[in-house]
Amino acid sequence: MGPDAGKVTVREFAAAPALGLDLEVLQDQGLDNAIQSARIQKLGMALAGFTGYIHSDRIQVFGSSEHNFLASLNAEARMTAAQRLRKRNICCIVVTKALGVPDELVKVSGEERIPILRTAALSSITAERITSYLERRLAPRMTIHGVLIEIFGLGVLLLGPSGIGKSECALELVLKGHRLIADDFVELTRLKTDRLLGSGGDVLKHHMELRGLGIINIRELFGISATGTSQAIDLAVKLERWKPDAEYDRLGLDQPSAAFLDVPIPLIIMPVAPGRNVATLVEVAARVQLLRRRGHKLGSDELRMTNEE
Repeated sequence: MGPDAGKVTVREFAAAPALGLDLEVLQDQGLDNAIQSARIQKLGMALAGFTGYIHSDRIQVFGSSEHNFLASLNAEARMTAAQRLRKRNICCIVVTKALGVPDELVKVSGEERIPILRTAALSSITAERITSYLERRLAPRMTIHGVLIEIFGLGVLLLGPSGIGKSECALELVLKGHRLIADDFVELTRLKTDRLLGSGGDVLKHHMELRGLGIINIRELFGISATGTSQAIDLAVKLERWKPDAEYDRLGLDQPSAAFLDVPIPLIIMPVAPGRNVATLVEVAARVQLLRRRGHKLGSDELRMTNEE
């Protein structure tokens, strides 16, 4: 499946338990507005008249400075300040520290369909949690067919056609003590550090489909340590059927990569044939990748240096 640009409605944002802000809805008009940026803004500049700096796709935070500014004004001036928010298409306002909201601001927000949410958290904590949640929630993402396993702390993505043995390979790796993250469908999320995070869906969470056995629950069979919810992806292994007339890299000099969401990850093409223990080979591939990340010079690296000289 193709990448998803990502957006979240104010309704979903307000109810998200991962946010940890226990948000209260003070004004519910516009709850279907879309939040499309992880960055936030302080509402004070707009209330003071600097409306040209408003980014409508960002959450506007109403804290002590905004509260004190409006409290210093008379009713007419407060209404004038609130009127400055008209036709700015603001997606949402979040009030911090359980502060009171002037009636003038509530009135204009309702007419302009700007939801107002309130939390008891401090502005600094609110800003940090909103940014962290939205960076993850709005990150580019896509779903691919594959299996994701954590091996020695590395995320190894198994790719290949249906029926090649990805799930069977993953099951043997679980028996070796590694962890299943996702089977069949893997959701990829690009983090801001240009890394890929892989996770499984909620429907078949901790489950694996095996031909002849059906769908099995890995957590129930092998314990909680045999599964995980997400893992950064460090290596991709593509399984393909052995072709006698095909040429395969025998020295490990080639270092191909696979790109998902414009993030390249090291790729190993691994032919599958009778007599080859694929799970053991994948485990060794993970060890090799781990050593390379630690700066060790392996046999293929030494050969490459010799060829370059």
